[in-house]
Amino acid sequence: MRINTGLGGTAGLLAAALVLAACGSDDDGGGTAGGDPLQNADATEVTLTITDNSIVGGKNSEGATWITDYVIPEFIAMQEEKGVDVTIEFEENGVDDEDYKTKIALDLQSGAGGDIISIDGIWTGEFAEAGYIAPLSDVAGDAVEEWDGWDQIPEAVQQSMTFDDQAYGIPVGTDGRVIYFNKELFAQAGLPEDWQPTSWDEILEAARALKQIEGVTPLQINAGVPMGEATTMQGFLPLLVGTGEEIWADDTWTGATEGVTQVLDFYAQVYGEEQLGDPLLQQEAQGRDTSFQLFASGQLGMLIEGDYLWRSVINPDGGIAPMTNRDQVVGWAKIPAREPGAGINGQDFVSMSGGTGRVINPNTEFPQQAWELLTFMNSPEAFEALIAGGGARITPRDDVNAQALAGDPLMSFIAEEVLPITAYRPALAIYPQVSVALQNATAAVAAGTPPEEAADAYQSELEGIVGDDGSIAD
Repeated sequence: MRINTGLGGTAGLLAAALVLAACGSDDDGGGTAGGDPLQNADATEVTLTITDNSIVGGKNSEGATWITDYVIPEFIAMQEEKGVDVTIEFEENGVDDEDYKTKIALDLQSGAGGDIISIDGIWTGEFAEAGYIAPLSDVAGDAVEEWDGWDQIPEAVQQSMTFDDQAYGIPVGTDGRVIYFNKELFAQAGLPEDWQPTSWDEILEAARALKQIEGVTPLQINAGVPMGEATTMQGFLPLLVGTGEEIWADDTWTGATEGVTQVLDFYAQVYGEEQLGDPLLQQEAQGRDTSFQLFASGQLGMLIEGDYLWRSVINPDGGIAPMTNRDQVVGWAKIPAREPGAGINGQDFVSMSGGTGRVINPNTEFPQQAWELLTFMNSPEAFEALIAGGGARITPRDDVNAQALAGDPLMSFIAEEVLPITAYRPALAIYPQVSVALQNATAAVAAGTPPEEAADAYQSELEGIVGDDGSIAD
């Protein structure tokens, strides 16, 4: 899902809901964290509701059709064999992500809402802090720890639905970021077809070689506010974890640290005097789309992007900037740490991922049955039904990915090589504001501000966001 980093409109309604949740008492009937995990465990007549931001014939239609045509009838049949009469209602939505977020937040705050609710992973901490959702083990009990599906979901992927080291939901899908490059341009520049940089310097060296080709922009790394969250997720954060730092760690926000300054210095090398990237592109409202078109037309040598680029943008079959020769021309490489071993956890290579997931409403009347439905929706059979005929997509499950992605080398590469080393954004309410501050810092550097000055300005902006009670590392 795309994250809206604006603070007005529906986000204001959500902020009001958060205030109400913070002011509510334990007996106000809403915004509380669950009850007895065994409530109605032996019920033979059960009604459950699935809430999702999808609608048949509209937004995320494929997912809505899967729920309607596969999940509901198959789960009902499975329960009938156990002597349980289940009714499943599907609450379809087809709205902007922020509108959907506000709706489910208000539902949960009032003690209402579906039993199974789809959310963006980045909302997990915000909803948990407000008391809207609870750890799965608090809602459904011992069955959560006993689920064998956890063994098929890499720990890094589980983090997308984790807050304070507790699982609040099960991931539905994820992605990963790599460096895409044009093999034909690389050949012209004397670079290898199996290129895999091991440091930032090697990325810059390749960009300098590509710069010798007339009419080619060597490198696109998203910068500036017009690029929005793409600047943070495709640019700043992958580089930051390559310095060994994360934007949020040990209950502390990362300020003008050495790592932040190193990232901004990398931006300065790309968009500075050497012009290894196009600084004006970072100021365009549709700059990211333009970079897609440039890459598809062979005018851009390298760009850092998620698997979205491969499957939805340059896909020769229905992509928004299709490349008929994609499979022959496009190469990919892992994002290196600043230097070998400099990444988080001592890693040589790094990435960033996003993802969505599903939670159980802590106010559900049927926690055990809701857990059964949730795990059914995350079973191998269910994922296989979802992706059948719908093209390759990365699921959270290794066993499904091994089969479903076997025919797609890029998607298999991300599932096998990138997800085990990836990191996630902090699922905290003020993260979107911090993200904008990072975007501002990259914009300043792309416009010529020295990295140290941009880092100091970011520090000041961060202090204004976090406030006097916040903890900032610098």
